[in-house]
Amino acid sequence: MLSRTADHLFWMSRYTERAENTARMLDVNYQTSLLPQSEAVAQMGWQGLLSISELTGSYTKAYGSVNARDVMNFMVNDESNPSSIVSCLGAARENARAVRGALTTEVWETQNQTWLEVKRMTKTGEFEADPSQFFEWVKFRSHLSRGVTVGTMLMDEALHFMRLGTFLERADNTARLVDVKFHAVQSDFYGAASERDQEYDFYHWSAILRSVSAFEVYRKVYRDVIRPERVAELLMLKPDMPRSLHASLNEVVNNLALVASNPDSETLRRAGKLRSELKYGRIDEILATGLHAYLTQFLDRVNDLGAHVSREFLVSSD
Repeated sequence: MLSRTADHLFWMSRYTERAENTARMLDVNYQTSLLPQSEAVAQMGWQGLLSISELTGSYTKAYGSVNARDVMNFMVNDESNPSSIVSCLGAARENARAVRGALTTEVWETQNQTWLEVKRMTKTGEFEADPSQFFEWVKFRSHLSRGVTVGTMLMDEALHFMRLGTFLERADNTARLVDVKFHAVQSDFYGAASERDQEYDFYHWSAILRSVSAFEVYRKVYRDVIRPERVAELLMLKPDMPRSLHASLNEVVNNLALVASNPDSETLRRAGKLRSELKYGRIDEILATGLHAYLTQFLDRVNDLGAHVSREFLVSSD
């Protein structure tokens, strides 16, 4: 396969997944902001959302002070923000258009229709009228895109590069979500919280689980009250949790192995090493050495892995 074609397919899937993850993070923040809380706590939530995406500087330059309305607009509608939902869906559609001949009609029409529909929805104000409904729509379109891709594409290199893009992006976003949300609520790890704090924390952790479609999964796996260390374990180390770091790296390694002509590929070696650390890791050891430090290092390694994928298989970014 031509590296330029592989590059477009890889990034089409990454941008689609990024739009979905942005919708998930905005939705959990929006739902959490509806809970009884001080204005300072609410603002910290929106600041945390910007830091997840490393967009604090860009936002401050464009909008100044942090407030819910402006952050939501910046992360959804603002086309000057390359990580906004509209920008991501537009970039996914442009990458799909560039390799129209490598896609089935169903995959192309799904991408194109999503782009046309999101432009219509933002113009008519449907997002502002019901943010949660809009975020659900974005998630549904991403699910539809993945389903149509797996259901209609030939199982060849094109599909493998698309899957590779999806799961690299998912690993990155899940790690960012866990890092920032655990950083925001540290009382759970240190001493007993008051009854009101415990009630707030239940809704906080429930919202985080729901943001990655893991609330029912948590109940099925642990059959217990929601505890932060188990939330971390589920979202990081469980291979059967679809959006966990471990599950994402399993897919990355499997798809890399299918496109790598060289069994000694450095990219494949690095991906395999990172997966093995998740496979044999234990959450108590990770928490003892520091969750934030672990996830920061994980994000650096995922970014490095993406750079190696680009150099070895795709059009060089240099």
